[in-house]
Amino acid sequence: MEIPDMQHQVMGYDRSATMFSPDGHILQVEYAEKTVRLGSASIGISCSDGILIVADKGFKDSLIVPESAEKIYEIDEHVIASAAGIISDARLLINHTRLISQQHRVTYDSPIEVESVIREIADIQQQYTQHPGVRPFGVSLIVGGKQGDETKLYTSDITGNYYEYNAVAIGENDDKIKEILRKKHRKEMKVEEGLKLAFEIFKEVLGDKFHVERINAAYIKKNEDNLKRLKPEDMKKYI
Repeated sequence: MEIPDMQHQVMGYDRSATMFSPDGHILQVEYAEKTVRLGSASIGISCSDGILIVADKGFKDSLIVPESAEKIYEIDEHVIASAAGIISDARLLINHTRLISQQHRVTYDSPIEVESVIREIADIQQQYTQHPGVRPFGVSLIVGGKQGDETKLYTSDITGNYYEYNAVAIGENDDKIKEILRKKHRKEMKVEEGLKLAFEIFKEVLGDKFHVERINAAYIKKNEDNLKRLKPEDMKKYI
């Protein structure tokens, strides 16, 4: 007989990230996945000429300086990331990968591969589902960047899995956003087309709440060395 969720909790299966419930679930991990879906959304798109991330910063107090609430992070000059969930958890993972990236440059005199970055993040997230006395990271990340002559786009999840995507979304309404991406994303689209698509999706999902001031956008093109961040006035031409 299947044990109801409430009985799972009474029996203590939700008290540890290292304890499986009788039906094969780790409840703390599932709770963390729900936390990610409460976070504001981010969209990553791989285009024929580059990679882009557009992120919703969510509603912020008008007293907050907007630049202090960025949702797109530079890991290295060729790698960018965004997060959904508990952003303070993301900050620890981002800072760690920044250090790893710089150590790679010093040691090998070459930029770190994008997959090495997402693998490092995923390995840490997996460890926090396996040790007693800790909780899982309540965050998922999109990581994208240049790798040789190509661009790569990955996401990590709570369990420590990671996958490469042509286009992906994390955070609130991620299923709805992914469904739109499946219909409208094309591998041959340019970065400019990808930005228009991402803004179109956020306008549809956010409705009356949509405003350029709550959106971050950045991209890396294959023929350029550094990332490009879009200011609010730059975004308006794509909307």
